[in-house]
Amino acid sequence: MRLMRSLICLFLAIPAFADTVVFRNVSVITMTSPKVLEKQTVVVKDGKIESISNEAVAPKGATVIDGTGKFLIPGLGDMHVQIPAVDAKGGLMQDVLTMLMANGVTTARGMWGYAGQLAIREKARTGQIVSPALFLAGTPLSRQTVASPEDAAARVRQQKKEGWDLVKIHDGLTLAEYDAIAKTAGEEKMRFGGHVPQSVDLPHAIEMGQDTIDHLDAFWGYLQTPKGPVDEKKLAAIAQKLEEAGMYVVPTNALAEITFGTQPIETLSAYPEIKYSPQAAVDVWAKSYELRVQRIPRDQATNVVNNNRRILRVLTDTGVPLLLGTNALEQYLEPGYSVMREMVSLSGAGLTPYEILRTATVNPATYLGRSDIGTIEAGNRADLVLLDASPLADVANIGKVRGVMLGGRWYTRQQLDDALKLIREKYRFD
Repeated sequence: MRLMRSLICLFLAIPAFADTVVFRNVSVITMTSPKVLEKQTVVVKDGKIESISNEAVAPKGATVIDGTGKFLIPGLGDMHVQIPAVDAKGGLMQDVLTMLMANGVTTARGMWGYAGQLAIREKARTGQIVSPALFLAGTPLSRQTVASPEDAAARVRQQKKEGWDLVKIHDGLTLAEYDAIAKTAGEEKMRFGGHVPQSVDLPHAIEMGQDTIDHLDAFWGYLQTPKGPVDEKKLAAIAQKLEEAGMYVVPTNALAEITFGTQPIETLSAYPEIKYSPQAAVDVWAKSYELRVQRIPRDQATNVVNNNRRILRVLTDTGVPLLLGTNALEQYLEPGYSVMREMVSLSGAGLTPYEILRTATVNPATYLGRSDIGTIEAGNRADLVLLDASPLADVANIGKVRGVMLGGRWYTRQQLDDALKLIREKYRFD
């Protein structure tokens, strides 16, 4: 296992081309507008986008990539990923980072902190490993990790001192513990986000300055949606509050559809990407799915999913920024591949392809305060994804990756496939 992990790191760490790379005759989706720039020449030099124009001449000595019939988009962000521990069995952490990058994810927000991850974040930043740029939450604060309001405040200060980017809120906190976290995070100038505990009313979380609301279950209790339609008046009011506060929502909508069993098990079992998980894990997923389907009445499950779609549409129309997050490593949601699954799920809520793409490009860049990613513009970091078909025509085309550029380093489809094959063979030996 250790040898395979080393081979993956070594293989992907070698840049495929020279320092200057040119994408020629490519259609560019800049994400500064829905307009597609056709037959463009994009020049990348020293890790940055040097120019985008309709000039067909490549600089002398540059390596040229033929973009005919292909589409260039900014690198993608997955803003809710479960990144394993550094010492996870079989090199799982590096496998996850590889799968993310191979699917065009160049920025990832890890939402479950483990010892050693901060060193990995630094190695990713300096190019010592092949990995998306990492924005990391520390150990989640929940009823399992917090004993009192005083303890909650101390844990926030400790995570700040250690260098984590975000305090992760999880379930089971009392209102007093939650308020202590929010107050201390404000004092320490540290962001906090994640779940909205049952003890905390959604408007209160907004008032206290929670950074992101992850998962739509925070809305279920507030809008009382499991057994009936959403209260449209209440939904409009909370959407307005979210927009005014500038809060981000991370829906993880594909996960909700799997959880409530509205995606048929036959469909989930046919996902080609489940070959990157051990068969034993897939068997557990299937058994868990069947138990949930038996436990949750089908009319209630359908109602929740439909209400989620309504909530997403209203949030989008109101201007609440959404961040694409997949909760990758959860059942049937393989890292990287889960991005396409989430995008297809969002399209089921009536979001347009351009609106969906913004949740994975422009919005993560804005959330992270990064003006050099999220769009294809001269001067920006060269995090790019070359696709075989337009995601504006069908968001599922986000899965048709021809190659990925990470900080100016180009990885071909063959390189990505060879690295993924090493991961697959650990589990399936096919």
